Amino acid sequence: MDSHNLGRSDYQGRRIKFSDLGESDLYVDAVYEGGTEGNIRDDPISKLLSCGNQGGFRSRKARIDNPSRKFAFVVLYTDLSDPDWPDEMDPERGRFTYFGDNKKPGHELHATGGNQILREAFDAIHRSPANRNSIPPFFVFEKHGTARDVVFRGLAVPGTADLGSDGDLVAIWRTTNSLRFQNYRAVFTILDTECVSREWINPMARGSTDDEHAPDAWRSWLESGRGRSLIAPRTRGFRTPEEQQPRSEATEERAMIHAIYEHFNNNPTGFEHLAAHLWQMLCADVEIGVTRPTRDGGRDAIGIQRIGPRSDPIRLEFALEAKCWKPGHGVGVKELSRLISRLRFRQYGVLVTTSFVNQQAYSEIRQDQHPVVVLSASDIIDIFRKQGHGSAQAVKMFLDREFPQ
Repeated sequence: MDSHNLGRSDYQGRRIKFSDLGESDLYVDAVYEGGTEGNIRDDPISKLLSCGNQGGFRSRKARIDNPSRKFAFVVLYTDLSDPDWPDEMDPERGRFTYFGDNKKPGHELHATGGNQILREAFDAIHRSPANRNSIPPFFVFEKHGTARDVVFRGLAVPGTADLGSDGDLVAIWRTTNSLRFQNYRAVFTILDTECVSREWINPMARGSTDDEHAPDAWRSWLESGRGRSLIAPRTRGFRTPEEQQPRSEATEERAMIHAIYEHFNNNPTGFEHLAAHLWQMLCADVEIGVTRPTRDGGRDAIGIQRIGPRSDPIRLEFALEAKCWKPGHGVGVKELSRLISRLRFRQYGVLVTTSFVNQQAYSEIRQDQHPVVVLSASDIIDIFRKQGHGSAQAVKMFLDREFPQ
């Protein structure tokens, strides 16, 4: 399930009442309701797992008589709302990107408890031989709606099959009030298990590390280090207009797109250069050049993407079209047909817009299998946030510096 839709009021998945939390299993994408007293005791995670009721990292220490693990389990909680630290769930690849808890200047990278947990867990999987028995299971929860409700997003383990020790846990730099500091970006695999049973949860809540009742996917990962990812492809081949735009309640994200639109509203050529820059930030090994306005053949930029080993890559040509449209005004069939008709043999197309592609146009390019990539408003926001520009003010500063009018 897409994170974009989890907070909707018409959500129809499994719901667990607050009064039943102490006896409930953990079901992937189920909503666990919070209390109604209006205080911190409404937190559902602490009632589910007998752990802390605050913070992004919540853990239960293992019993002293079992030295193999420091923690029986660790909870990773996110509300996906921090613009500077954009946690991300990717259901189609079965992975979760989570940022550590050193989010303000003034502390060393490992001065916080959460970052210590990340360092120890990722160090353990990259030792030779790996020490997976020292790693606790990670339970991922996400905020749901406006109350205390949460969604269980899965059982996670550190690392992924395609990222090595230089990519799954990375210390990144940020600057706040002219002060530089570091925080971790960690990538986890969501294991292919639909349910975590209460038979496993209850002993862990008491500090046990006994895995007798653990899911098969967890035991398999402990033994081999190969984690079967919970991969969930979309049932629909295209995104709705709502999925392509900032959510109505995401005022900062809407302000970010508005800042981009206002900056380039009277300078479409400038937006073409930004669109080319966004595609380069998203894709590796891309060379791109913006075409002249009078000689573009209907394409705003053309380029080459290299795929394969550096000693002998293949080169894919692409054409890019940029639409700096007022947010809320969709790109239609006519505009997409213009790009498609100008694609040469074995080229793919890229459409970059500050708005969205309407449903008819989007469904047609997918049904007809046209090789066109769509970067909509929500995608642009994701790219900016991952580059450390997580607010409208930060976006404006970037645009004024890199694309002055």
